[in-house]
Amino acid sequence: MTDNKNSKKVYIGMSADLIHQGHLNIIAEGCKLGKVIIGLLTDEAIASYKRLPLIAFDERKVIVENLKGVEKVVPQTTLDYVPNLKEIKPDYVVHGDDWKTGIQREVRQQVIDALAEWGGELVEPKYTEGISSTDLITAVKAQGITPGKRMKTLRRLINVKPIVRILEAHNGLTGLIVEKTSIEKDGRKIEFDGIWESSLTDSTAKGKPDTELVDFSSRFSTIEEILEVTTKPMIVDGDTGGRIDHFKFRVKTLERLGVSAIIIEDKVGDKRNSLFGTTVPQQQDSIEHFSQKIHEGKQSQVTTDFMIVARVESLILKKGMDDALKRAEAYIAAGADGIMIHSKEKDGKEIIEFCEKFQSFEMKVPLVVVPSTYAHMTESDLQALGVNVIIYANHLLRSAYPSMINAARSILENSRSKEASDQYCMSIKDIITLIPEVN
Repeated sequence: MTDNKNSKKVYIGMSADLIHQGHLNIIAEGCKLGKVIIGLLTDEAIASYKRLPLIAFDERKVIVENLKGVEKVVPQTTLDYVPNLKEIKPDYVVHGDDWKTGIQREVRQQVIDALAEWGGELVEPKYTEGISSTDLITAVKAQGITPGKRMKTLRRLINVKPIVRILEAHNGLTGLIVEKTSIEKDGRKIEFDGIWESSLTDSTAKGKPDTELVDFSSRFSTIEEILEVTTKPMIVDGDTGGRIDHFKFRVKTLERLGVSAIIIEDKVGDKRNSLFGTTVPQQQDSIEHFSQKIHEGKQSQVTTDFMIVARVESLILKKGMDDALKRAEAYIAAGADGIMIHSKEKDGKEIIEFCEKFQSFEMKVPLVVVPSTYAHMTESDLQALGVNVIIYANHLLRSAYPSMINAARSILENSRSKEASDQYCMSIKDIITLIPEVN
């Protein structure tokens, strides 16, 4: 009897982001049937239907390999079990009975159909009540995140997600909106992957023009305010990066705070917003000088996790596609971890052409776009062009301002606040309970 049991193969698929009693119970049930093989979902597989796991695959694999009763761990690269099942042909698949409904119901049926091909059996122990990985991870994230852990997350996201979705924040409250806003669509949780700390919206929120009048000492204050109440990775708008000797220290400071990346643009002189284009004087940096800035910034890093992304302004300044491509190649050679291509043309044709030609580069890095003007292009459109990161660069501030103006006008027009409260405002109860008190 024992020999027969030892010859049986038992397959258990799991994420194992945070190991809890439920995982141990399932493994124990599997051990009663035979030798347990864990199909450990990769980061890509998990991120395809919910958040990026807190713990990277290689680290999770080491943990699971050392759990009592686990014979072997293999990667499961999709939510679908079938490819692994057809290769391993287990005698049993063990899974809690919680997947009979919801997003995994179809996955369960596929497992049953696959097992039927060789006479395998699905065993479904009762789901361990009172334990939820999602709740545990929410509790962990509520405690905050270390700077080093946060900083690594952007590179992980780019490596495992087909498109990384970033939204602007300009204070702690908008940071929380980026952190917590999500929807369920086609059985998948969709949310923003990270935060863009924009010089435009930071300046505008302070009532100042976007001309680098708000210096980085003030910007650091905003950055820390957002980091304090969020856990998602942050990309900082670094404008031109300033003088090279200053930029090196700026990189060190952002890295120490746990920021994942800075994007710097290849312009010099007085700062003017790029969307003004050639209607105001704007001067582009030389390729040599900007490349040196990138190189010096990379040399100043303490870790390999922080990213310096080069923003190419050639299309904005009407220097042409060839100049944009030439600069992108030079900046990659200088050590840039990513290229952001900027365009103010509404039809998106410049972006399409650049992205298509970018794919022929011998050395490629992640490609970043900011579709503020060509807003009709969807994430799937941009993904098909090879874009890795999309930044929605100013939408929270732009949406808040009209509502605030309307509320102010309503109070003036009606000589009371009732209409403003009814039409434009959340309830007083909601506002005073919006931010939970710290226990």
